[in-house]
Amino acid sequence: MRKRRQKVILEDILIENYAAEGKSIARIDGKVIFVENVVPGDVADVQLYKSKKDWAEGFPLRIKKFSDNRVVPFCEHFGVCGGCQWQMLPYEKQLEYKQQQVFDVLKRIGKVQLPEMQNIVGATETKFYRNKLEYSFSSKKFIPENEFRQMLRDGKDTESIANTSVAGFYAKGVFDKVVDIHKCWLQAEPTNALRNGIAAFAREHNFPFYDFKQHAGWLRNMMVRIATTGEIMLNIILAYEHEANMHLLFDFIRQQFPQVTTLLYTINGKRNDSIYDLIPQVAYGKGYIVERLEDYQFKIGPKSFFQTNTRQGEKLYTIARNFAELSGKEVVYDLYCGTGSIGIFVSGLAKKIVGVEVISEAIDDAKENAALNNIANTSFYTGDVIDICTDDFFEKEGKPDVIIVDPPRAGLHNKLSEKLLHIEAPLVVYVSCNPATQARDLQILGEKYSVEKIQPVDMFPHTHHIENVIQLKLKN
Repeated sequence: MRKRRQKVILEDILIENYAAEGKSIARIDGKVIFVENVVPGDVADVQLYKSKKDWAEGFPLRIKKFSDNRVVPFCEHFGVCGGCQWQMLPYEKQLEYKQQQVFDVLKRIGKVQLPEMQNIVGATETKFYRNKLEYSFSSKKFIPENEFRQMLRDGKDTESIANTSVAGFYAKGVFDKVVDIHKCWLQAEPTNALRNGIAAFAREHNFPFYDFKQHAGWLRNMMVRIATTGEIMLNIILAYEHEANMHLLFDFIRQQFPQVTTLLYTINGKRNDSIYDLIPQVAYGKGYIVERLEDYQFKIGPKSFFQTNTRQGEKLYTIARNFAELSGKEVVYDLYCGTGSIGIFVSGLAKKIVGVEVISEAIDDAKENAALNNIANTSFYTGDVIDICTDDFFEKEGKPDVIIVDPPRAGLHNKLSEKLLHIEAPLVVYVSCNPATQARDLQILGEKYSVEKIQPVDMFPHTHHIENVIQLKLKN
């Protein structure tokens, strides 16, 4: 029989500093303790769940003294839904810790010479800043442990309460229960009214909410996109076709929410919530919305990738364009180009834009967006950069003077890093949503490139996430 490990609990631990990814640092006899769900200045009893010779990881059993830096979270769902993890910190402190995180990971992991880092670009709007949000409908309501215990003490029927149809977010670490969200501060109205109204209408008409564990029920998810142009797109995800229910629901949305400019529905009979291999159908409207970045327009469909914070996205792309140091004579390669947003945004200052992306639907969107803006100096290709960027391709499109890369959180594939070293473009702009993997890639690119500029950008206030833009120049 396997021997159970004894719980290790450290009492009255002072949290000294911020580390990264939402974890802070304490030190005990020279040993570094990484603690989640605390902030510098807290004093807590910490239970360890991993312990090595020089470091350990743990979580707070109880916080004995709260840091002076803390503020009261503005959302009633804070700490339960799993989002907006830093609402207990003033925004100025959030920016300070994010800037520190970027510097620390670049120095520790990148191991390349760094210039002075520019101050992080904070968000003007720290509430209702997202243009896209997704909610889940569920027949299983998540009840926090403290509430559950109180219900037991009060003699309430916890089973019937838990088996309540709700709309919101899946609780952190729970795959089959949803937090019943009353008001979410991430996206402007009519999002909350839409979610609450649809859920109430569905309960009134006995529409079965989805049960993830049993793979049963009809109403699954909803996705809302709100553009700064005022256009609103709603996509309702259903487990199967039900003509009568669909007719009732769609008529309700049209009548009660006339501000929704286009309504779609997607039938998802799979066991996962991804819709990228499915085809959304238009119930009414044009099936897409149009967003703007500066004077550029972008057509956004239900499956399009687009920066989810429009205003900060504009700032991020402006920094990338400035770092590219364009004079109008350059051939710019936009790798991981997605729907072409960065390439189109910088196109006015470039001789030519060449975009490459593995997702064919994204390339179709990129071509449409270029046409929408009457931009003729762009070419977009579907495929892997490693396969596409050959000598024959360079002869056709021109060798890049500037390369812009905006990879997913995993960073650059090792073969792509090697490809960039082979191409030897004079200037590379690296836009990252994960400074740790960006730092790893810099260690490889440092063989031929020097880091000239660093600019962190906060795209997601009240979260641990941070974007970072780096300018690299070919060494002499």
